[in-house]
Amino acid sequence: MPTGAYNLIHQPCVPVRWKPGLATPDAGGLPDLVGLRELLLRSHDIESLAVADAPAHAALLRILYALTAGVAGLTEQGPEGDWDQRRLDVLYAGRLPPIEVEAYFREFENRFFLFAPGGRPWMQDPRLPEQCDRANTAGVNKLIVTRPSGNNHSWFRHDTDTAPVLPTASEAFLSLLVWHYHGPSGRCSSREVNGVKSASATAGPLRTALSYHPEGTSLFETLLAGLVPPEDDVVGREDLCPWEQEDLPDPDHPPRQSRGPRSRHTARSQHALLLLPDEDSTHVRDAFITWAYRGERMPREDDYLIWQTSQQGNRYPRPADAGRALWRDLDALLLRHPPAGSAHPQQPRVFHTAVQVSENLRVRALGFDQEGQAKDTQFIDASTPVVLGYAEDNDPRTVPAVGRLRQFGELYGRRLDRAVKRAWAAYVRDAKADGAAWAAEAAARYWPRAEAEFWTRFRLLDRTGDVADGGFDPAATRRAFLRLAEVAYDAVTEPVTRTVRGAKAVSQARLDLYGTRPTTKAAASLSPRAKTKEPTG
Repeated sequence: MPTGAYNLIHQPCVPVRWKPGLATPDAGGLPDLVGLRELLLRSHDIESLAVADAPAHAALLRILYALTAGVAGLTEQGPEGDWDQRRLDVLYAGRLPPIEVEAYFREFENRFFLFAPGGRPWMQDPRLPEQCDRANTAGVNKLIVTRPSGNNHSWFRHDTDTAPVLPTASEAFLSLLVWHYHGPSGRCSSREVNGVKSASATAGPLRTALSYHPEGTSLFETLLAGLVPPEDDVVGREDLCPWEQEDLPDPDHPPRQSRGPRSRHTARSQHALLLLPDEDSTHVRDAFITWAYRGERMPREDDYLIWQTSQQGNRYPRPADAGRALWRDLDALLLRHPPAGSAHPQQPRVFHTAVQVSENLRVRALGFDQEGQAKDTQFIDASTPVVLGYAEDNDPRTVPAVGRLRQFGELYGRRLDRAVKRAWAAYVRDAKADGAAWAAEAAARYWPRAEAEFWTRFRLLDRTGDVADGGFDPAATRRAFLRLAEVAYDAVTEPVTRTVRGAKAVSQARLDLYGTRPTTKAAASLSPRAKTKEPTG
């Protein structure tokens, strides 16, 4: 490797958390960052990735799934259709095959340089300096999504474009992934191809979406459980990642079609980037960021998303919502056919077979609460306890309980929201009053307690799906969530109950908690048009 070059295979670029109790080679301990080669060779010794930014974590997992399938010989079903068994053979071996790992990285070593002047850097387009205005680069603050750039607000730190702090190569590597998967739509740096100049990009494939990943007791187990079986017609030598392709993509033609899981999860970027290193190739001093395909958007295909259907019949991924707890998605993760709803959620394909690796798997949810264009709100990183033993394919007898637990929790959350808003509108005698302040306080009181209630009852579920040691009992479960809603409602509305008008509004709207509405006569008495005067004293 040339002096000063930065190759992701060998250079420390991925933060990891090692298993406790591992012997260290010297007093210095185990490294916090490892290269891709060491990561795969020692995945059985690594507990998990330690990537702080959720969108970078979600993107990196997809890259690692593709690498794992490549080195483990799991790129196609094979003539015997024994992909499942071959994955189990790798699992029983206890580690990824070292010879195949070494052979893979020898073959593609030149494609893993993060910086390659005059060559082909990893997941970048070396043509951008000729196709973009050299005086209109993006700058490092725009590259690092947690930094403010231009007139954007600050998240974690204050930075200025006039005196930016240069990110390390490992930081830039993860930010490169965030742009490929979560990059925004809208105006970008101008790029000229075949005499036509344009400056508009399409949103990345995971923008606004929340992805779900099975997680084991080691990174090795996590990577194997996260593999998606290739379709029967997938040919391994055709299902290639971008760095395995012989030629760079043509930005003036439609995007390449995916040929299987590996290309589906690594070759769907809508952005083209090029990192510009400093003199030592240890930091990034600038970057080009622009569109990858002119006026074309790849179909959104991904096996780690919950897919829903709109009223117009359009398929879309369940959006990342920082205000929505992970337990509310659990039935859509465990069940092939979750309880019917207007959105008709579909289980992520990865969970069809993940339990074959282990029943003791958790679910990790990773995403970015953001809009399609520039606005970013919050990272989402959440995990469940061990739950995949309850997956429908593993034990269908638990299906009714898992679905109904979530339904009861959400039912009384919706009723509480409606009740406090109705109480506020009646109290102020303004039908247009939205009661947002009361609704927010009620939600803050109800949902955390509802989550605790859900997991308490979920842990007690017997594999038979029957009541076990006070486990799932529909009547008791309904009463428990109703009681949580009642407590939240009373706490929020109590300040206005000291007046006749307030007490009447609160008592009548409270009926919404039970799924009933005030009578016509009672509703008329709460109308903003009612002429009843407030007594004094």
